Amino acid sequence: MKLIVGLGNPGPQYRNTRHNVGFLVVEELARRWGVAFDQEKHGALLARAQHRGSVVWLLKPLTFMNRSGIAVAGAARNRVPDLGDLLVIVDDVNLPLGQLRMREKGSAGGHNGLKSCIEHLGTQEFPRLRIGVGENEAGSDLTDHVLGTFCPQERPAVERSVERAANGVALFVESGVHSAMNEVNTKPVPGA
Repeated sequence: MKLIVGLGNPGPQYRNTRHNVGFLVVEELARRWGVAFDQEKHGALLARAQHRGSVVWLLKPLTFMNRSGIAVAGAARNRVPDLGDLLVIVDDVNLPLGQLRMREKGSAGGHNGLKSCIEHLGTQEFPRLRIGVGENEAGSDLTDHVLGTFCPQERPAVERSVERAANGVALFVESGVHSAMNEVNTKPVPGA
């Protein structure tokens, strides 16, 4: 069994913001696997899927980004006995737009959602997938940047990165974190 968490903020006003790219990935997986987020538990929306014989829970916390760990820890305690079967998907302003980086474990790297997950799980020993959403312009407010929407010329790169991330998650479910890292951590071909 795997638990795949896309971090983001609930509500239509946050739908297409940079901070919600994690939601976009789990929504893409739900679409591919023909499931809906039809359960609410642990302060999150859940969808139960099957992929290549494995049960996969997709999760979107309703606790808002800075308190994501509450929902993630609650679901993890009830859904996965090993945190190696948990994958948290987040936006990253330190990665170029569209670049992906999967790690087996690590620090929060300044991301408040990951910080909350580490605090509530009591460890940083869980896989995470970071999706580059573009750097903040010098002198502008980081909060405004991550809560801002992608501009039209960025949308194709975002769509490609969500698709690549969903492919990487499917590989994580099928073959584990190391196989997924080998695939995901390669830099995309521009325009591909």
